[in-house]
Amino acid sequence: MAETDPKRLMDPKTGFSHQTGTYSSLRPPLPLPPINQPFSVAEFCLSLFHRTSTDGSTTFVVNETAGESLSYSQFVSQVRSLAYSLQQCYSLSQNDVAFVVSPPSIHIPVVYFALLSLGIIVSPSNPLSSNSEIAHQMQLSKSVIAFATSKTFHKIPSLKHGTILLDSPEFPSMLTQSNVDNIIKSVKVNQSDTAAILYSSGTTGQVKGVMVTHRNLIGIMAIIHRYNMNQGKDNDKPPPRPVTFFTLPLFHVFGFFMLLGMVLSATTVVLVERFDFEEMLRAVEKYKVTGMPVSPPVVVAFVKSDLTKKYNLSSLQRLGCGGASLGEEMAQRFKKKFPNVLLAQ
Repeated sequence: MAETDPKRLMDPKTGFSHQTGTYSSLRPPLPLPPINQPFSVAEFCLSLFHRTSTDGSTTFVVNETAGESLSYSQFVSQVRSLAYSLQQCYSLSQNDVAFVVSPPSIHIPVVYFALLSLGIIVSPSNPLSSNSEIAHQMQLSKSVIAFATSKTFHKIPSLKHGTILLDSPEFPSMLTQSNVDNIIKSVKVNQSDTAAILYSSGTTGQVKGVMVTHRNLIGIMAIIHRYNMNQGKDNDKPPPRPVTFFTLPLFHVFGFFMLLGMVLSATTVVLVERFDFEEMLRAVEKYKVTGMPVSPPVVVAFVKSDLTKKYNLSSLQRLGCGGASLGEEMAQRFKKKFPNVLLAQ
């Protein structure tokens, strides 16, 4: 009888199957919720967060530029309150698209999680985009409502449900509704539903919209969760509380899924409204930052800048480099200069 077991046909050292011409992962499979179980990525992240021993008063996000912060208990409360406010005040339907164009702020994670929990598709954009670029993206996504600030509002065309200003005097009231747990309408979000429409950089041709499902994001979150579980297994003492400085734009695919991962990891996130290398170094020292997701140019700056000698960076343990490839020579130079910092690509 011919051998048909794909695992036996696979090379155990490389994962390559000569029969199918494909590679399979050699890592053990990730535990994922059943595909037919209604489950949004927001629910998935919050369910893993609630399994941690994190105190609700622990800071979730800090906007260093504005001097604002949000604890985890405040974050969870505001997500529920905003979801309820949207249900009460706007006739939104599941799979409607909400366009988000705003600088980094403590409100953005709340907006993302509230929309995802309602099955509304999140479509974040670069606040520096031109009016014509915004119009093109909104045409691609077919947005029916927008979240913006007073500085970006003028770029938004007229929409079916209008635009909500994140820096308006009225917006805080949407985040502070009381006793909403028993009156918020439960929404069943299928994992196969689109969670977000993110935009390509437009390197070739016009910008394109990339549809990402809840299942796609749950898979990525499961990878992050497994990595977290494996951290510190061989150490006698628990690792320090994770504090991450965010160099990534929150509208970018890398920044988008990393922000979701910060919640399930119960990490403290430090944001700045406009990236500055020295301000980042100052924040590493001030908040005892343990890690940061970065792009290759930031790694190059770490290697070449003498400003790194001006600040105490001893808390830094890990840089996760993505978005583009980093040359081997630069990786080696980083390792030589910062031998105690893991550079993961």
